[in-house]
Amino acid sequence: MKHAKHFTPIKSPHLVPFEGEFRLKEVSHDPPPDAPKRHHCEREMRDRIEEMQKLQSRLYADDAYALLLIFQAMDAAGKDGTIRAVMTGINPAGCQVFSFKKPSAEELDHDFLWRTTKCLPERGRIGIFNRSYYEDVLVQRVHPEWLNNQRVPGIADLAPDAVFEDRYDSIRDHERHLARNGTVILKFFLNVSKEEQRQRFLDRINEPKSNWKFSAADIQERGHWSDYMAAYETALNATSRPWAPWYAIPADNKPYMRLAVCDIIAARLESLDLSYPKVGNEQRAMLLDAKKHLEAEA
Repeated sequence: MKHAKHFTPIKSPHLVPFEGEFRLKEVSHDPPPDAPKRHHCEREMRDRIEEMQKLQSRLYADDAYALLLIFQAMDAAGKDGTIRAVMTGINPAGCQVFSFKKPSAEELDHDFLWRTTKCLPERGRIGIFNRSYYEDVLVQRVHPEWLNNQRVPGIADLAPDAVFEDRYDSIRDHERHLARNGTVILKFFLNVSKEEQRQRFLDRINEPKSNWKFSAADIQERGHWSDYMAAYETALNATSRPWAPWYAIPADNKPYMRLAVCDIIAARLESLDLSYPKVGNEQRAMLLDAKKHLEAEA
């Protein structure tokens, strides 16, 4: 089947393995020693974006696949900036970005996958989730007391670990279903260090035009850093699969982070062997007839 092409993950040093052996303490927040310098990253980014513009046009015309990009990270890791940088120049008609924050009352009256499912990209388009259904196995794992807000029948009688195991099952089934039906899934964990987050928070406080980005809740959540790292490690191990791989991207260096993300997306689109629709004999005859009429008007 055509969709089998995207069941083989793009190779990358940042690919989270599928055997459950990923350990956050063993991966770096910084680029590898042989990574290109800042100006080289920026130059290569321009080249990749030009490639992606062409690939996105073919994705739209081919109309067989949808591309879903999921970004998860701690605050100040650079999700917004990475999405802007990577999608620069992409035709807005072929791209959709959705940000998922605290769930609304309507969203809480549905299952945890509902609010993102209704935002999935259609064939030929790129959908970007700035946070996603993974919030329900990350934030809620750190704050299990919030589970009761979802009013799932019987949830209060279950141990939190059992709740999250069920959710990992749901996520794996959901992503496998999407992949089988032509949605290409790439998931990026922007792996910022606690010290780098501290510096970026200080920058937001010291720069008046960035003050709006900071809230007291940022400091409160920072106090749960170790719990969040444990939640991320568990979630990535439980849900990184060949058809829906996670990539843990070093996020302390923004130019490298953005290039690494762009490389993976461009490589995945290239691997799909996208093409413009071929014109059949009947349509070609119609085109030639239309051309004859238009030229006769001159």
